Amino acid sequence: MAGAESQSLNKDLSHDRTMKERLDHFMARANAAYYATHDPFADFTTAPEISQVFGELLGLWAAVTWKSFGSPTPVSIVEMGPGRGTLMADALRAIRRAAPEFRAAASIHLIETSARLRAAQRERIGDAVWHDCLDTVPDQPMILIGNEFLDALPIRQLVRRGPGWAERFVAPSGFIEEPTEDDPAIEMEEGDIAESRESAETIAAAIAIRLTRREGAAVFLDYGPEFSAPGDSLQAIANGKPADPLGPVGAADLTAHVDFARFGAAAKRAGATVYDPIPQGLFLARLGLFQRTNQLARGLPPREAAAVMDGARRLAEPDRMGRLFKAIVLVSPGRPPPAGFESR
Repeated sequence: MAGAESQSLNKDLSHDRTMKERLDHFMARANAAYYATHDPFADFTTAPEISQVFGELLGLWAAVTWKSFGSPTPVSIVEMGPGRGTLMADALRAIRRAAPEFRAAASIHLIETSARLRAAQRERIGDAVWHDCLDTVPDQPMILIGNEFLDALPIRQLVRRGPGWAERFVAPSGFIEEPTEDDPAIEMEEGDIAESRESAETIAAAIAIRLTRREGAAVFLDYGPEFSAPGDSLQAIANGKPADPLGPVGAADLTAHVDFARFGAAAKRAGATVYDPIPQGLFLARLGLFQRTNQLARGLPPREAAAVMDGARRLAEPDRMGRLFKAIVLVSPGRPPPAGFESR
């Protein structure tokens, strides 16, 4: 249980006030405990839960992208961090209706380590294969989707101290710093924090290597700045409210902003063509968010129609999710930009 694990950690640390844990190790352990014992969607709402159109558009995007690659068969439709399975269920419904030949050619692969979430996904999708990581997904053409997946991967934090750097560790008293030889190689001022997410860059490289061997594309939607910038973006949500990121292990969901520039650079180094991030609102609007939403709203009672339209605005308006959230795409080398990325 998360509470028992938290008590164990606090008890262990209380015996030795010098005990510490690197932030990324703490974050990985805390989130593993949280997802093993909580329904995360009781604490926050992701885009697929806001509007069915989100998943439908990504399904149609996948179909159009597959056709642009020459409709390779067989093909994998892969989702990283599929939550309750809502996005994939909506995507497959749209694919079956608009591109049955794509659905016939495709096998569904979900990358998910939580047994609790796998059970929820199985109820909505059923016809899928589950994986702990990308390594076991068949080595064949693929279209990959990751929505709010990268933000939960663990981060390290380095603090500028004089001419060098110190790394943040988690101790019973809170954050402590220790000098490090690591250098993020960016210009920052005293006290500025540089965050890195090594696991995200590893994933970017692994996807890119696959894309150099087989036709395909990967789209990620998440929140964070377009360009790398200093700052402490670590945050926690528990019971729908902000919480202490260093609180009891497993009691809250820990996330941090995605560094799209570093993610894209890692993919480029490994050989993929990368189309830089664009605002989520712009991406969805280009795919037909408002046209499809208007279609759904027609014929509904006024209150339901208003709720459907508000969901679309929440996803796309700049002062809501439309600007903070971005979409970035990786494609096989030399491929032109896929739908939504034709011009930035």
